[in-house]
Amino acid sequence: MKIIKKIKVDLGDRSYPIIIGNGIYGNKNLYRNSNPKNSILVSTKKIKNLKNSSIPKRFYNSEILIGDGENFKNLNSCESIYKNLLKNKYSRDCCLLAYGGGVIGDITGYVAATYLRGVNFIQVPTTLLSMVDSSVGGKTGVNHSLGKNMIGAFYQPQSVIIDLDSLKTLPKKQFNAGMAEVIKYGVIYDKQFFEWLEKNKKKIISLDRVSLAKIIATSCKIKAEIVAKDEKESGIRAILNLGHTFGHAIEKNIGYGRWTHGAAVACGMVIASELSEKLGKLSKNDLSRIKNLLSYFDLPIKLPKKLNASKLYEAMKNDKKVLNNKIRLIIPKKIGECFISDKFSKSTILKTLEINRDQ
Repeated sequence: MKIIKKIKVDLGDRSYPIIIGNGIYGNKNLYRNSNPKNSILVSTKKIKNLKNSSIPKRFYNSEILIGDGENFKNLNSCESIYKNLLKNKYSRDCCLLAYGGGVIGDITGYVAATYLRGVNFIQVPTTLLSMVDSSVGGKTGVNHSLGKNMIGAFYQPQSVIIDLDSLKTLPKKQFNAGMAEVIKYGVIYDKQFFEWLEKNKKKIISLDRVSLAKIIATSCKIKAEIVAKDEKESGIRAILNLGHTFGHAIEKNIGYGRWTHGAAVACGMVIASELSEKLGKLSKNDLSRIKNLLSYFDLPIKLPKKLNASKLYEAMKNDKKVLNNKIRLIIPKKIGECFISDKFSKSTILKTLEINRDQ
């Protein structure tokens, strides 16, 4: 049992720690503001049965298992959790342990935000994507048939517990999905980190433990810094959505769960970068570097051939970042720097979508 790194998300009286380590689930001191007698584990049967790393039963009183996958990220899953909590008479002093990937974390966080107008919850992410992105920052929510993450709330956890051992059983496809978010941090915020990823990609893909600790800690630190400046996304926090407006539209149009969220974000990141290059902002060299690094981790850099550009555009108009009926996009200016703009014509976006589709 070893704690490698502690990172603070500084939000005043709602601040909380991100703890990264190996074999740390058995450390009772990490389960902040929770009592085993009224703590509830929320997970899936598949995740709960992982052999490499799991939360000891002595840290929770009962468990609620829901369906596995993006297609279960909806109000029906929330209702099943609410019903269980109410049936078993859990009061405001209960604590939900979100043990799983981003879907579990988002659903559990939203239930925690809304059950009895707010109860404690702890994020225990088990996938790379959830470790470096969705478990940190307090964004919670579920999908609607008309859009991804359209129902939700900003609600911060008590802590985030990241055990590297849980990555041992993660399928390569899911690991690569997480790398899309890791690479994103380098593109939007930290040029040196992006360069480090380029130089150490072989170590990362071989699951070198030191490299894994580095990418997770750096990603969490960057996100913590941005969230501390802008908790509810009224300004700089929006840059964390690079590739997401395109990515969410892709997920909706091909069907939730057909692509991983990370794959959709990777493709969206490339489209945003292509758009920037066409506008004379991003250099061809930086565009090529972004594509090459994503491709190394088997992430898509082209839209599926059958996707209709006009339907993608319509889905983008339902994005949460739309203001005054204008689509706002996060666009890389150079590696390590980006900007937010709504100065894009429909024809420009449609043309960029068309040229980024598999022929």
